[in-house]
Amino acid sequence: MSLLVVGLSHRSAPVSVLERAALHADAQVKLVQDTVAADPATEAAVLATCNRIELYADVDKFHAGVAELSTLLAQHSGVGLDELTPYLYVHYEDRAVHHLFSVACGLDSMVVGEGQILGQIKDSLARAQELHTAGRLLNDLFQQALRVGKRAHSETGIDRAGQSLVTFGLEQLALGAEVSDWARGKKALVIGAGSMSSLAAATLARVGVREIVVANRTADRAERLAEILNEGGDVSARAVPMDSVSDELTRADVVVSCTGATGLVLSAEAVAAARGSVAPLGVDEVPPFRESGSAPAARQPAGSATDENCPLDLAPMQATPGFSVLGEAAVAGMAASELEQHAAWVDNAPRPQSSGSVATVLDPAEEAEAIAALAATAAVIGRVPERRRPEPVAEIPRPTPSLFLLDLAMPRDIDAAVHRLGGVRLVDIESLADASADAPMAADVDQVRHIVADEVAAFGAALRAAHITPTVVALRSMAADVVAGEIARLDGRLPGLDDKQRGEITQTVRRVVDKLLHAPTVRVKQLAAEPGGAGYADALRTLFDLDPETVAAVSRAEDSTDEKDRGSS
Repeated sequence: MSLLVVGLSHRSAPVSVLERAALHADAQVKLVQDTVAADPATEAAVLATCNRIELYADVDKFHAGVAELSTLLAQHSGVGLDELTPYLYVHYEDRAVHHLFSVACGLDSMVVGEGQILGQIKDSLARAQELHTAGRLLNDLFQQALRVGKRAHSETGIDRAGQSLVTFGLEQLALGAEVSDWARGKKALVIGAGSMSSLAAATLARVGVREIVVANRTADRAERLAEILNEGGDVSARAVPMDSVSDELTRADVVVSCTGATGLVLSAEAVAAARGSVAPLGVDEVPPFRESGSAPAARQPAGSATDENCPLDLAPMQATPGFSVLGEAAVAGMAASELEQHAAWVDNAPRPQSSGSVATVLDPAEEAEAIAALAATAAVIGRVPERRRPEPVAEIPRPTPSLFLLDLAMPRDIDAAVHRLGGVRLVDIESLADASADAPMAADVDQVRHIVADEVAAFGAALRAAHITPTVVALRSMAADVVAGEIARLDGRLPGLDDKQRGEITQTVRRVVDKLLHAPTVRVKQLAAEPGGAGYADALRTLFDLDPETVAAVSRAEDSTDEKDRGSS
């Protein structure tokens, strides 16, 4: 049997695909059950987080296993296989082990080094154990992954490189300010009471928010989380039912949502309604262009009376944002004769009417001076020099955010359309993925990679050595049976032997057999632990004519013992 993983993550698929493929708890249970019921697989576990869905299985056929696991992922995620396949990755045997160990250390996380993934791996293993879909291979693999992840965090500074997704999200909300300064005194609404929401609530309390309201469909979990937060003493926390979210939204400064809902928890309309002063930014809300070095100038629309009386055909200029037919950009490239016509029209053209402080009226004397200088240049070189650099265009001003939304759910809890609401800042999984692409990597990452490589080699050696152990045990059992048979035959031939003599002979024969088997069995375990050593078990069975069913029975007995040990621990 061999380890196989098929999955997709933020590294292989866009957020929109991850969002559609997200598996709720019941779907995860059904997926692992259907996987072990399929022909190629005997064990299965699913690792589903906000940015990855991975199916691990012990399979006896690679190609059939890939096809079956891919099909099952597509069926249970609801995304068609043809659409899902381009985003799937496959890891097999040592590469699969390397992948999980890297995931456990946070090397494959959206925020490198974050430690929350260890809890998610632990939950995945516990679910597989509860469903009895994790056998010896997956139990050993996931438990070792947890140890490797803990080792990486304790022996290196990977924690300095990484942080939780919650902390990273709050940093994005704070827009470069210190999170503690930004959060101090704010009121927070946390929607959901699962592991991620609980981490978010604890993080908000630590950075200094004044009040935390927890909303959850299960009231007991929300109340328990509020109690835990209140025990800290630095924050006031209370629990509310989900139907109170709209009311709490009117008072909150920060909202963090991470639920298992399959639909939206907060729509853009609900956010706008709760924040009555928040108005959507429409496409027509374009600020006035600025003349270089001046206040915003009143602009005549293209085709107005001011422009249409110009003796020259300047229609292309009229349609160019940031240019005025009265300014230098309009006359760039004109011949001297055309420039004279335009200058005469400018001198007599009506000026823009002042409207408060936003209109800019050029001094006729200064303008005539500039046009004269252009004319002189044109007289020398025949045309006005090209200077078509557009003047700076101001960005659309947005109101300072008064409501900060952090959506850590997959699929999303908060409507992405709230991006268009003035005074609202939304950070979600998609924006976090974009931001994390530029996040610096710590020097400790290389050290963690070395740890992962060493642990993968050690795990592979142990796995290969364990693979040959049932064969060695079966060989020694066969040798013991041979000794017992020969001693019984000796009793028949020499019935006069007393107990002391019989015992001495039996011990001598056993010592001879043990010495003959010791070197080959020790050596075969060493060889089997090396890459490519799996064939030594087959060679041993062939050389000593061992019954395959006897070897399988030993293996089943070991698995049964391991299962009892796990149940009692």
